[in-house]
Amino acid sequence: MTRLALALLTTLALAGCAGTYRVDNAVQSYAHWSADIPTGAAGAQAPAAVPQAPQTYRFERLPSQKEGGSAEDQNRLEAWTRTVLETHGWTVAEAPANAPWRVQVTATTLRNARSPWDDPWAGWRFRGQVVAGNGYFYWSPMFVMPMDMPWYERKVTVVIRDAASGRVVYETQAGHDGRWNSTPALWQAMLQAALNGFPVPPSGPRQVDIDLAR
Repeated sequence: MTRLALALLTTLALAGCAGTYRVDNAVQSYAHWSADIPTGAAGAQAPAAVPQAPQTYRFERLPSQKEGGSAEDQNRLEAWTRTVLETHGWTVAEAPANAPWRVQVTATTLRNARSPWDDPWAGWRFRGQVVAGNGYFYWSPMFVMPMDMPWYERKVTVVIRDAASGRVVYETQAGHDGRWNSTPALWQAMLQAALNGFPVPPSGPRQVDIDLAR
């Protein structure tokens, strides 16, 4: 029976490893491709149409994203963003100075010791220890602290500007929290969710789920 139980547990574990896990993202996007032109303004032009693929762009960075380890992290983040934007027909310009769009992407991670729903006392065990001395036995209580399971809060933000005017034409962000460790696939899934519906996204907050192989 013991061997059978171990075999069943092994099978279940292998099945779980071969399955998928869901990256659920809270997403909100804002598209504002046309400029605000006062009604009746002299020389006013019709609002610009939503740009149709293919389009080219260049990345831009904040000063804090240009040095040391931050620059290396930004290289990876932009590589993942580039992969997702390519699925929408947007590619990095060969001549960045001539690109009509500028793309800025940021990512943040907050590591918590446990999830907001975990009971901080859950898992504590109360043990007793018998100590002999002078022919007497004493009961010595001892607490055993449980191992924390980290909980991560992550967010990615993509901002697109018109290169000529610097005007923000698109802003989107995706937030995800869970126990999963940081992987390229997880960040790419979050970026995929953030750019869901691009360049004309649904209005208002929405949830975008991406399933990934374990």
